[in-house]
Amino acid sequence: MRYFLKLSYNGAPFHGWQVQPNAVSVQSTIEEALSTVLRENISIVGAGRTDTGVNARQMYAHFDYDKEIPDFGKLINSLNRLVGKDIAIYDIIKVADDAHARFDATARTYKYFVTHQKSPFLYPLSWHCPQSLDYEKMNEACEVLKRHIDFTSFSKLHTDVKTNNCRIDYAHWQKEGEMMVFTITADRFLRNMVRAVVGTLVEVGRGKISVEEFEQIILKKDRCSAGTSMPPQALFLWKVNYDYIAE
Repeated sequence: MRYFLKLSYNGAPFHGWQVQPNAVSVQSTIEEALSTVLRENISIVGAGRTDTGVNARQMYAHFDYDKEIPDFGKLINSLNRLVGKDIAIYDIIKVADDAHARFDATARTYKYFVTHQKSPFLYPLSWHCPQSLDYEKMNEACEVLKRHIDFTSFSKLHTDVKTNNCRIDYAHWQKEGEMMVFTITADRFLRNMVRAVVGTLVEVGRGKISVEEFEQIILKKDRCSAGTSMPPQALFLWKVNYDYIAE
């Protein structure tokens, strides 16, 4: 039988989502907790693989267990006691045996948080930019993103993916409270893609490159042409969509 976990985590203490040799990851922490409570070795598959320091407001993962789980609430409480303060398990959902947390996801949304005023409360989960940025120009560049599908220029080099094509459905900067927030939704994302996109959009906002030059960077399909990879603590995997899970 297959089950989905719905969870969130603060990425700061972890070396990313994926299991790493000699390092603590989100995946390994949850697998250890599940294996302890269910008393057998349990492996999980996540909806994506966030990098070191990146957060998730919503993440799904699936695991297989050959017995019926009689009390989801009891299991959730047991897991939350074991995974520590930086991970929260919210729900367990029984799904079809062929349901897949990664391959069945129809869309993923990320948010990147920017503050322009120094704050001791916001800095752990945002990027502080003391200079002003031209968000109108940055949003013009966001429209350019939706016209393209090959994002090699924003992908980490030497990855094992078969294609660098993604369909971006939404990309926009807007003010939310004290912060400016970049929201981007796509069917899939490449390794380090969102942080590289934000870094290049910041170059537009600073007036270092034009919107036209931003598009040329995409067309070059060269990571060295794009902007820097932004700090990870300000990035959140915000939402994962499935056709069979209602929110």
